[in-house]
Amino acid sequence: MRVGTQFTGTLAPGQSGRWFTYGWPQEWHVVWYFMPTSPQAGNPQLEWETDVERASGSAVTYWLTVKNLSNSQLNFEGRYAVLN
Repeated sequence: MRVGTQFTGTLAPGQSGRWFTYGWPQEWHVVWYFMPTSPQAGNPQLEWETDVERASGSAVTYWLTVKNLSNSQLNFEGRYAVLN
């Protein structure tokens, strides 16, 4: 398994944002997840959704939507894990 950080982002309170990342080999099994880097104890800070586009016969584009659930500005990392 390989893991890494693809990008970082910032969202205002209650804000959603959408990012995309392209050129991923279609044969890879990629899992996307997001980690807040702004501490805030007591409540969930973010949620996300991953959508997939088959961009070509050999490449995939991932569309990643992240929402700040908190009432404070949120910094986060967009992380991935390639499972195969």
